[in-house]
Amino acid sequence: MGSKLSGPAGQGGKTIEQNADINVTPFVDIMLVLLIIFMVAAPMATVSIRLDLPPATPPPPGEVKEPVYITIQDTGSIFLADRQTTIETLAADVCVALAAANCRDERVFVRAQPEVKYDQFMEVMNTLQENGFFKVGLLNEDIE
Repeated sequence: MGSKLSGPAGQGGKTIEQNADINVTPFVDIMLVLLIIFMVAAPMATVSIRLDLPPATPPPPGEVKEPVYITIQDTGSIFLADRQTTIETLAADVCVALAAANCRDERVFVRAQPEVKYDQFMEVMNTLQENGFFKVGLLNEDIE
């Protein structure tokens, strides 16, 4: 007389039913909370500031000036555009090249070859700063 086992061995004749239903209530609760959070946070992320910008008008033709480039070569030579200068006469040469009433308020661009030592570069920068040139732009481009 044998007993009939319908489940795995050791279940004592009981059948195991599996529940295939997924409980989606926690998932829906989380989604609704996230929806509310994003609805509240979205208007804060799109704060707008009113800007009154002037109209874009090009400058008059005579007012556009060519920029002044100071080039430092790896040999220690300093060039102002295509003219060679020295560290002692750099400030005066920059004023002559700018040809402006107040040359120290104009922008000057400095570029150096990659092999230039840091102290050579800083000597030029310090000379410009000591002579009142505070609008100095640094260029990172290949010099040919």
